[in-house]
Amino acid sequence: MSAAILLLIGLVLMSLGYLIYSRFIAQRIYRLDPDFRTPAHEFEDGIDFVPTNRFVLWGHHFTSVAGAAPIVGPAIAVIWGWLPAFLWVVMGTIFFAGVHDMGAIWASVRNKAKSVGSLTGDVVGKRARSIFMIVIFLVLLMVNAVFAVVIAKLMMNFPTAVLPVWGAIVVALIVGQLIYRRIVSLPVVSVIGVVALYALIWAGPSVPIQMPAEVAGMSGNAVWILLLFLYAGIASVLPVWMLLQPRDYINGLQLFVGLLILYGAIALLNPVLVAPMINNDVPAGTPSLLPLLFVTIACGAISGFHGLVASGTTSKQLNKETDARFVGYFGAIGEGCLSLAAILVACAGFASLTDWKAMYSAFGQGGVTAFVEGGAYVIHNGLGLPQVTAATLLTVMAALFAGTTMDTGLRLQRYIFQEWGEIYNQPWMKKPLPATLLAIGTCLLLAFGAGGADGSGGMIIWPLFGTTNQLLAGLTLLVITVMLVHMRRPMWFTLLPLCFLLLMTVLALVLQLKTFFEQENYFLLGLDIVVLVAAILVALECAAALKRHRALAATEQPDAD
Repeated sequence: MSAAILLLIGLVLMSLGYLIYSRFIAQRIYRLDPDFRTPAHEFEDGIDFVPTNRFVLWGHHFTSVAGAAPIVGPAIAVIWGWLPAFLWVVMGTIFFAGVHDMGAIWASVRNKAKSVGSLTGDVVGKRARSIFMIVIFLVLLMVNAVFAVVIAKLMMNFPTAVLPVWGAIVVALIVGQLIYRRIVSLPVVSVIGVVALYALIWAGPSVPIQMPAEVAGMSGNAVWILLLFLYAGIASVLPVWMLLQPRDYINGLQLFVGLLILYGAIALLNPVLVAPMINNDVPAGTPSLLPLLFVTIACGAISGFHGLVASGTTSKQLNKETDARFVGYFGAIGEGCLSLAAILVACAGFASLTDWKAMYSAFGQGGVTAFVEGGAYVIHNGLGLPQVTAATLLTVMAALFAGTTMDTGLRLQRYIFQEWGEIYNQPWMKKPLPATLLAIGTCLLLAFGAGGADGSGGMIIWPLFGTTNQLLAGLTLLVITVMLVHMRRPMWFTLLPLCFLLLMTVLALVLQLKTFFEQENYFLLGLDIVVLVAAILVALECAAALKRHRALAATEQPDAD
C-alpha cells in the first residue's frame, strides 16, 4: 500500500469532517451563539480569564492536548496492523474527538467556565462530582509525572534537542509580549516565532548540551525532572498571555511546518507501507486488538484529557462561543493529522518488513523511537535533509508537545486543588500558590516516592492511563448528553459515541484485571478495581440524571438558545 495514497485518503476524510459534520454539530446540536457573553469577558482578570484571538487559542488548545500521546499511542498500536489504527484515528477524530472537544468547551462556557468535574456536580449530582474529580486527578497525575520522564529521557538521549526545547521558552516569552502589547501584527509575530524556533532546531546539533550522568548524587534524568517541574510550576501561575498562550501558539505553527515536512517527504518519496495491513503474526504476549486498540490510541482519536483542557483553560479564553468549533473541533483535526503521520512513518519508515518486525518485537515497543527513526528515514530519503537534523527536528517536536501538555496539565491540577478548596471550604487551598505547590508536591511524591532516585514513579501507574483517560472521555460525553437532554436537543450524536467508548473502556479494565492478577501486580490490580468501580458508579449516576432530565424536559418548552 502506498503511504502517499493513504495520507491523501485520511486528509480528505478529516477535511470533510470539519467542513460538513462539525458545522452540523455546531449549528444544529450545540447551537453556538456569537452573541453569548463568554466567561472570558464576564470574568476577565488578565491572568486566567483572557479573551483570546481564536487562532492563538487554537494553538494553545491543540498543543496542550497533543503532547506526546498522539505519537506514542498510534506508533504502538500499529503492531496490530496499519488498517485498524488508521480507521480508528480517522473515524474517531471525525465522530468522537471533534464532537467531544467542541462539546466540552461549549458545556463549560455555558456554565461560567467550570471544569468538567465541577460541572458534573451541577448537571448530575454531588456524589458523581466527587468520584469524577478523583478520576480527573488520577489522569492529571499520570500525565504530569510521566511526561516529565518522557521529556527528561529525550533530553538525556538526544542532547542536540536541549537547546531548542529550552530556547522555545525564551521565544514564547518574547512572542507573548509582541502579541499582547500589539507591537506587531499576528502574521508577523507568527513568522518571527517560527523562524526563531527552527533556527534553534538547526543550531541544536551544533550545540549539544549533555546533562552529566550524576549531579550532586542525583542521576541526570532526575535533575531534568526537577527542573521541568520547577519550570511548569512557574508557568502555571504566570498570566496565560505571558507564556502559556504564545508557547502553545508557536508550537502549533511548528507542528504544521513539521507535518508539512513529513507529508511532503511522504508525497515525494511515496514509500510503501512495509507493515502488514492486519497483523496476524503478533509477538507473544500481545493483547487482543478488541478492546485494547481503543484505549492504546486515545489522543488522536478521542481523549478524556482533551475535556480537561477544554473546560479548564480553553473555556476561560474563548472570545466568542462560535470560536469553539474552530478551536475544539479543528484542534481535534490537528491532533488526528499528527496521529496519521505517526502511523505512516511507523509503518513506512523502515526499509523492509524484517526491520519493522525488529522494532515491534513485543507489545509496547515502537512509540516515540519508531516515530523519530521512521520519520527521519522518510525525511532523509524524501527531502535529502541530513538524518541527524531530521531526527533532531522530530525529537524536538515530541518534546515540545509533551512540554506544553505538562504546562497545561500542572495548571489544571492547580485548578483541581482550588476547586476542592471551594467545595470543602478551605480558603487557603483556593489561592494559586498553595494549590500549585500541592500539585507539584503530589507529582514529585509519585515520581520519586514510588520510582526512587531516578524519578520514574509515574511509569508505575502508566499502564492504566489509556483506560482511565478513555473513561474520562466517556464520562465527559455523558455530562454533555445530559445537558442536551435538559435543553431538549438531539442527544444521539453524543450518546452513541459515549456508549461505544464506555463499553470498550470497561472491557479493557476487566481484561487488565486479569493481566495484573497473573503478573501478581497487586498495586495496579487494586487501582484498576478503584477506577472500574468509579466508572460504574458515575455511569449509574449519569444514567439516573439522564432519565430524570428526560422526564423533566418532556414537561418543559424547548430551549431557545
